[in-house]
Amino acid sequence: MTDNNFGFDTLAIRSGHRRTAELEHSEAIFTTSSFVFENAAQAAARFAGDEPGNIYSRFTNPTTQAFEARLAAMEGGQSCVATASGMAAIMSLCLAVLQAGDHIVSSRSVFGTTTTLFGKYLPRLGIETSFVNLIDLDEWKRAIRGNTRFLFLETPSNPLMEIADIRALADLAHENNCLLVIDNCFCTPALQRPLELGADLIVHSATKYLDGQGRIVGGAVIGPDPLVSEDIFAVIRTTGPSMSPFNAWVAMKGLETLALRMDAHSQRALQLARILQQHPAVERVYHPGLESHPQHELAKSQQTGFGGVVSFVVKGGRDNAWRVIDATEMVSITANLGDVKTTITHPATTTHGRVSDEIKASTGIGEGLIRVAVGLENIDDIVNDIIRGLDA
Repeated sequence: MTDNNFGFDTLAIRSGHRRTAELEHSEAIFTTSSFVFENAAQAAARFAGDEPGNIYSRFTNPTTQAFEARLAAMEGGQSCVATASGMAAIMSLCLAVLQAGDHIVSSRSVFGTTTTLFGKYLPRLGIETSFVNLIDLDEWKRAIRGNTRFLFLETPSNPLMEIADIRALADLAHENNCLLVIDNCFCTPALQRPLELGADLIVHSATKYLDGQGRIVGGAVIGPDPLVSEDIFAVIRTTGPSMSPFNAWVAMKGLETLALRMDAHSQRALQLARILQQHPAVERVYHPGLESHPQHELAKSQQTGFGGVVSFVVKGGRDNAWRVIDATEMVSITANLGDVKTTITHPATTTHGRVSDEIKASTGIGEGLIRVAVGLENIDDIVNDIIRGLDA
């Protein structure tokens, strides 16, 4: 099939699958570490890159390649490389694009481990990062240097659901010969396609909504050739942060229902956000679907849905926030998100626990903040479980 001829839902179900001689209807899992060759000449040609084909599952596996082809088609990218985790995707991108003396401009409002990577480990390689306010375009402009290689951000942001203007940042990046890298974890291609808005590269934690049921850990980078198919692929081939065939198969099956799930997550999250807005124990609710959200109109213009994450501030700081979390009986207390099961966490002491107090203060991650990744349970059950603690 030619992917360009089909709609998003069809791509999510049909693209990437090349049937074997067994003519299987569901995609096969190739649980093999290596592949055999017809003769020595073919082996030499494969290793030299003169002939396409499988060699070793660290970098060539049919199941993993099927997942990569499907996700690339859904994001509208030319190529995709799958990795062992979302952080492995970001690290592989950095190793492919950066060298000592280079510079990154990153939003402050990114996943805490990404902040640690950029702020603690990349400096050991001679790579600096400037952290800026996600929604302040002038701050992005001032931070760019002659040696800046890429701008990096999540939109919506974690956990305050701020929305960046992707088109404006893409224009800024390209005016300064930089790449724009978007972590599309919260929206997925079902709700947002950053490449169509001017972004150059997308990174994913497949652990989240792409899988959708909390079963595997994985990641991916999507973008143009040869940057992805050669440069980033070469890093994966050499350093080995590869996605396993089994995890690729699980994530690929998750993609089949992605659009349905993201629509359902979005509907439930907006319902919860509206109810939380009315509760006297809540100071503020963060969700881009609310008309009160500062970037509500921007979100409407570049997303087809508002996502499944709601954050809110409880009056009384950490003590009361923990009481709300501990009062839940159905909702899972875990820092993961993107699951069919609703999860709840206290960002200041979990996902952003290793981030400095200064960065937490500058990004609004206070002690009263709670993040809920709304699952697919009955919305009344979700609401009642969270309201229980608030009422107390």
